[in-house]
Amino acid sequence: MIEKCKALYKQYEEIIVYLIVGFLTTVVSWAAKFIANALLFHNTMYPTPFENTVLSTVNWVTGVIFAFFTNRRFVFKSREPMRKEAPKFVLSRVATWILDIVVMQILTAAGINLVAASVISAVLVVIANYIFSKLFVFRKKRPD
Repeated sequence: MIEKCKALYKQYEEIIVYLIVGFLTTVVSWAAKFIANALLFHNTMYPTPFENTVLSTVNWVTGVIFAFFTNRRFVFKSREPMRKEAPKFVLSRVATWILDIVVMQILTAAGINLVAASVISAVLVVIANYIFSKLFVFRKKRPD
């Protein structure tokens, strides 16, 4: 049983570690988002479009900083120079930041509260971030 679990972990290690790092990134970025909401907007559960944009930006900046270093080190185990990967990482995260803003605007305008909308948006963003990171940012070089 333990050997089977080890084999499954080895087979799916990258995805398992990505989900763990993604969960931690979500916790860190949401903490920043909800702290900003408390400090700036007095814990509104139905933010205006402007407030949504501010909160999504705080969420995004915190998440990008945390995610770059953890994904690079623990998920994709990259050895490439950071100066090559960081711009691609930030660019891919800009795309998912826009996705987050659009999803949050649509869902909160539809009357869905901030917490539920954040969960739905996070699922979509995590999937998109993995695809971008795997295919665009931390691509493994093929042996020549």
